[in-house]
Amino acid sequence: MKNPSFLIAAAVLAGCASRAPIVDTQGVDPLRYQQDLTQCQAYADQVNTAAKTGQTAVGGAALGAVIGAITGNSTTVARGAGVGGVIGGAKGASSGAQEKQTVVRNCLRGRGYRVLN
Repeated sequence: MKNPSFLIAAAVLAGCASRAPIVDTQGVDPLRYQQDLTQCQAYADQVNTAAKTGQTAVGGAALGAVIGAITGNSTTVARGAGVGGVIGGAKGASSGAQEKQTVVRNCLRGRGYRVLN
């Protein structure tokens, strides 16, 4: 795998996906729901996905380097570190996106909405 950076791009795009959960809208004022959703998404934006991505990228790079050192030479170490860093970063970005979705769902539930997913 010469250029695994597509994994990071996929993770970033996944993080940009809509965070709007599925809500039972029976008896719900659509305008009020939109206001609440916007406020809940603002809370979710406080999740520091960059820190999660960076931390897991560093951990992945270290693990990849160790595996590369065990299985080969200095070229293998560098490749292992690169691949591990990319995979770790992607995992961190995905984790941050999931945490944002959880914040939005919990916020809406706290405001009395029946969140279905």
